[in-house]
Amino acid sequence: MAREAKGVDPTSDAERSLAPNGVRSDRLGVTSPDIALSPSDATARSHGDVLTAISDGMVALLKEFYGRGPTRTKSYYADDLVVCVLRGGFSRVEQTLLEGGRGPAVIEQRMAFQELMRERFEAVIEAATGRPVIGFMSGNQQHPDLMCEVFILAPTDLVDADELAASKRHSFDDVNTA
Repeated sequence: MAREAKGVDPTSDAERSLAPNGVRSDRLGVTSPDIALSPSDATARSHGDVLTAISDGMVALLKEFYGRGPTRTKSYYADDLVVCVLRGGFSRVEQTLLEGGRGPAVIEQRMAFQELMRERFEAVIEAATGRPVIGFMSGNQQHPDLMCEVFILAPTDLVDADELAASKRHSFDDVNTA
């Protein structure tokens, strides 16, 4: 698979498949387990492997839920920040809406989707880095077509411990009252 310096080019990812037993197999028959790593496993991996896991995981989720995935992606991970930039991947419906002048509807739908996928996106980042995600922000634009997923990891000096505890209580209350 062709890899960029800070991420992965998933255009060849279509040549890889995930078998029911959770093992990835590429067209050459090379397999690798597709399992979540413990924090100690994640820290033992190289920085490039972590970036590849982030890019591959995000592309796989978008392919699974959109029916097609981005054509390019690049991930960055430094300190307590992970950024994943994805190109391409508009569905046929989205492309039709864009061509019909309904771009804002596409952006609104994508934002709703990304918020709904929040826990899945966070799980990809947590498995790759071995660190909990405490913040997630998402952005989209059409020309050029870009999606940007931003994650803040704990521990961080950006958020005080009491704020984290209050945030967790608030999230739990939201889930239980919905």
